[in-house]
Amino acid sequence: MTAKPLPVAPLPFKRLLSRAQAAYYIDMGTSKFDQLVTDGRMPKPLRIDSRLVWDVRQLDSAIDALHDADSELNSWSDL
Repeated sequence: MTAKPLPVAPLPFKRLLSRAQAAYYIDMGTSKFDQLVTDGRMPKPLRIDSRLVWDVRQLDSAIDALHDADSELNSWSDL
């Protein structure tokens, strides 16, 4: 008797995202996302062969950095 292969369930999320998916992930339009990448607030893409993709973890880190920078600007001690 041979073992049946286990069914492959879809992953709950993708690690690498296309430009449109990355923009959607951070709740921005693609034009605004491109602007954030250009000015360095969002990470540059990874190139895999001819595809450009964004790593979710790098996007999360960039969002955390935006939050940290905003917290420094809006500190109660500044009042």
